[in-house]
Amino acid sequence: MTRYLVTGAAGLLGRDVQGALAGREVTALGRGDLDVTDASAVGDAVAGHDVVINCAAYTKVDDAEAHEADAYAINATGTANLAVAAAQHDAKLVTVSTDYVFDGFATEPYAEDRPRDPINAYGRTKAAGEEFALAAHAEGTYIVRTAWLYGAHGPNFAATMLKLADSKDTWSVVDDQVGQPTWTADLADQIVALVESDAPAGVYHGTNSGQATWFEFARAVLEEAGLDPERVTPADSAAFVRPAARPAYSVLGHGAWAAVGMDPMRDWREALRAAFEAGALPR
Repeated sequence: MTRYLVTGAAGLLGRDVQGALAGREVTALGRGDLDVTDASAVGDAVAGHDVVINCAAYTKVDDAEAHEADAYAINATGTANLAVAAAQHDAKLVTVSTDYVFDGFATEPYAEDRPRDPINAYGRTKAAGEEFALAAHAEGTYIVRTAWLYGAHGPNFAATMLKLADSKDTWSVVDDQVGQPTWTADLADQIVALVESDAPAGVYHGTNSGQATWFEFARAVLEEAGLDPERVTPADSAAFVRPAARPAYSVLGHGAWAAVGMDPMRDWREALRAAFEAGALPR
């Protein structure tokens, strides 16, 4: 039987990965169980496992601008430690990365082999993690880049919109950043399908299909919740100055799935509807 190790198991994605692995032999380790920056501890944890799914991450994008070393320790060094240990124990490694490894200046979906060019500290640390993993364990590393995650098990944009709907009549959301809202349950299923297939190691883009602005995403959340989407008004990013620069265009291409005979993840709007129906978001 294949033995799985999930790191970052208590997080938004990690908990859905555990759900997608139901019925399998799984070791689920949260931040308090495993410090991925400790190479010795990582080696001990990986031993005896066939697949490592790394959901551990420093995801505080704005805080990373002032604390890049802390973000680097988890996103880069931690990923490197897992890759080295996976190579030593002949295990597959899936490490979850981000659209933020790109600059956001594109006008068409980013291909999996597009050169990395991050524009903020968080993106730099995730890009470094990708590079370290591929250098340490190229034949066994699956990099799955994702973006705009929402789900049942942690803070996220969709949940924030529903909370705002309880306290505000109207509010504004940026309409000049484009990406792919992605349900963590869909991503978890896709990751498990990937590692259980014969697909080669490499880079894959794990986002729901289609695209939307944050404003369009917010309106869709309200519509699916049975609320009036007109309560959300559009704004541009200049109205929301934040420490970390955000990519204006974060649409990821899905060519790698077709190349290995797998379907990309479904359209984001279909996934959002399914998330509400499954109770991942409250109506």
